Amino acid sequence: MKTESYARVLFAGPDLNHGSFAELARRQFSEQFGAAVLDDLFDSDAGYDQLWAQVRECLSSEELPLLVVDLDPLGSSPQLDWLRGELQTLAGEQADRLFVCAGNVEDMAALAAVIQQPEKHLGCVDVPQLPASHSWSCIPPHRYRVLLCNGPRCTRRGALPLWKLLREELKAAGRLETEDGVHITRTQCQFPCDLGPTLSVYPSGEWYRIRDAAEVKRLVQERFVEE
Repeated sequence: MKTESYARVLFAGPDLNHGSFAELARRQFSEQFGAAVLDDLFDSDAGYDQLWAQVRECLSSEELPLLVVDLDPLGSSPQLDWLRGELQTLAGEQADRLFVCAGNVEDMAALAAVIQQPEKHLGCVDVPQLPASHSWSCIPPHRYRVLLCNGPRCTRRGALPLWKLLREELKAAGRLETEDGVHITRTQCQFPCDLGPTLSVYPSGEWYRIRDAAEVKRLVQERFVEE
């Protein structure tokens, strides 16, 4: 895909190749950008090798400047910096011709708009480096380890906002990453998918189904506050 600002725009994210979500996303991409854009979609579930190969091809053919759009719905600032760092290493002296931005496949109009706004894109030169020592390197204090599924089926059933609410409720109750509290980790599929969103508690190994805000609040109160 080409724009006024870029010789090529590439898109990377989960669920872009197979399944019903991919079918819908690819149709929406075609409607918004034209069928040729399908050659510029790279499914990150299969890793990033195909994306790197395409970037190398663009570099060798001087199909630059190049924009890479991160479509991961669970993406974060550290992930975007990781992507920028990988592209910087890949491009070497041509890194100043590579750019990155985040996009949302659920809103094609907004995605098209952000692509046309280079002032909102990040370069791949002087990328922030990971600190040698950081508090993230330490294991947070906790009594319980809670694993909340963010696999594709649970995510489509609302797992992400429930995860955010779970953190908020635990923090409000004084049970987030404390000696008598909870450390939360998002995971891929935990099973059973048809009963999701699913959550498990360790070391006891209990399994829970949390379908809405009320169930999250009840779980926090009954399992981690009153017990």
